[in-house]
Amino acid sequence: MTEPTFADLVSRWYEENARDLPWRKPDVGAWAILVSEVMLQQTPVVRVLPAWEAWLARWPVPAALAADSPAEAIRMWGRLGYPRRALRLRECAVAIVERHGGSVPDRLDQLLALPGVGTYTARAVAAFAYGQRHPVVDTNVRRVVCRAIAGEPDAGPTTRPADLVATEELLPEEPAAAALASAAFMELGALICTARTPRCGQCPVESTCAWRASGQEAPAGPTRRPQRYAGTDRQVRGLLLGVLREATGPVPHQRLDQVWADDVQRARALAGLVEDGLVEPVGAEAFRLVGDGPSLPLPDLAR
Repeated sequence: MTEPTFADLVSRWYEENARDLPWRKPDVGAWAILVSEVMLQQTPVVRVLPAWEAWLARWPVPAALAADSPAEAIRMWGRLGYPRRALRLRECAVAIVERHGGSVPDRLDQLLALPGVGTYTARAVAAFAYGQRHPVVDTNVRRVVCRAIAGEPDAGPTTRPADLVATEELLPEEPAAAALASAAFMELGALICTARTPRCGQCPVESTCAWRASGQEAPAGPTRRPQRYAGTDRQVRGLLLGVLREATGPVPHQRLDQVWADDVQRARALAGLVEDGLVEPVGAEAFRLVGDGPSLPLPDLAR
């Protein structure tokens, strides 16, 4: 009798223990999966769930989002963070309509050519929406493979080409089984093989894990220092966007001045929002979300 492979063991565990997430339902289409993958970047599942449901209720297909304004995409994004993702997702919807007749493409090269779709997202959509065999490598997957196969406690902060190769070598040859394994590797890293407090006793591959066999401990500190938020330009940008999202028209400069006391930092944050294409000036003394009206020349913010 053939011994079960690494992918077999993790996939069996996944089928019994996977979280019941709506974008994993069998009838969920590629557009819904693409939206979930963009939203889940640097954002916890608990925060994504209501935003994903609201987004798909309003824009169930790419054409619906493409026909709406960038401002509405930013408004719907709410406080998920990194709001440029909302703009990239709308640009992606426009490209899907223009290049692919409104249907999310199933070819990896076409997915990679979409605005804002990188190596991870393209492979995730190809695997999870279309059942294809591609290594889908995020932080959780890199950690699982690094520990179980390479015997190292941590995979480091960034994905390397070698990570894709190492993960692909573990995938079954049959595409549907490979797609299942990709989801299983990810879930194992998220729930069991966590960065600081791995639950090795509940791991389906504990007996063959090279890291467990080595006796090494998990790293004491984070691979990357958490980014400070309070008092940063990111916080000021968020406060400014909050006012602009709730407005029904242009917001006077004087109203935005009330958001943050430091004039220099506030002006820098506002200029950054304009530069990132999230906000546009209206005359010399007002601003609004991009796409709510005709864009005018940027006024002097360093006053």
